[in-house]
Amino acid sequence: MNKAFVKESDDADEDEDAPAVALPAGTNNYMTVRGHGILRAEFEQLIKVERPALVQVVSWAAGNGDRSENGDYIYGKKRLREMDKRIRFLTKRLETAVVVNPEDQENVDQVFFGATVTVYDAEGEEETYQIVGIDEANATEGRISWISPLARALIKAREGDTVRFDSPGGLREIDIIAVKYE
Repeated sequence: MNKAFVKESDDADEDEDAPAVALPAGTNNYMTVRGHGILRAEFEQLIKVERPALVQVVSWAAGNGDRSENGDYIYGKKRLREMDKRIRFLTKRLETAVVVNPEDQENVDQVFFGATVTVYDAEGEEETYQIVGIDEANATEGRISWISPLARALIKAREGDTVRFDSPGGLREIDIIAVKYE
């Protein structure tokens, strides 16, 4: 079917790799040293290794004649667009990053960005969370974004405090038993 009759564009997958959570307007892009290092390493890998190798494959495929039926060329160009999109995203995130080293925190008895907080929930279960940037958050590993409802409730609290916050499961209450910066 002719592309003129189909409501598609080459940008159809533009939002496919979009970050799940965008930064709130007017806020800094806080990151831990670890998170910044991971994004920087991914950026370097894409720029110095993966993209040049892919450009070489696409160039080779383009020299093989008919591009309309050349899978290496078609897939390579698509992958190149995806890679360039990720590189632009990483460039913006790294340019706006405010790197915070948790070990440099002076007020260690209060919860701020980078803190590792141990809490008891209403069922008496102990959980440990580290408050990190949105690009490095991973709830299964106990790293929560500083803009999450739990992190916002914990910010400025101290050991021994009880905090309440709205979770997807409703209103929750937790007790802070330890705050540390590592």
